[in-house]
Amino acid sequence: MARVTVEDCVDKVENRFELVMLASQRARKIGAGAALLLDRDNDKNPVVALREIAEIKVETSDLKEELIRNHQRVIEMDDGEDVIDSMKGEEEWSQIAAQSAGPAYEDIDDADDEPSLSDLAGGDDF
Repeated sequence: MARVTVEDCVDKVENRFELVMLASQRARKIGAGAALLLDRDNDKNPVVALREIAEIKVETSDLKEELIRNHQRVIEMDDGEDVIDSMKGEEEWSQIAAQSAGPAYEDIDDADDEPSLSDLAGGDDF
């Protein structure tokens, strides 16, 4: 069979970049030992992958899902897992910290208790 070109595959996958990504994903799978869907005809893995895409032997949506899954960096976690409980003694430490913080200021609005500028300067000796 003659060499496959990108133009042979563009009608199956519209975006050339996406086509290259999908073909490289399939070529990696072939290199890892996946079964061939066509005769190799002494072609290398990328050419075989493009031929499979051109002849619609491989499902491009499955390749796209695998490609996304392989490049995904976020690991999905179940919402019900890993409930964080309070550590032993954590409540006691928070009570001790509240007590050592000292009394809270109750009412700061009293203007009579504020020192005057002369008091702050050291009295009326000047």
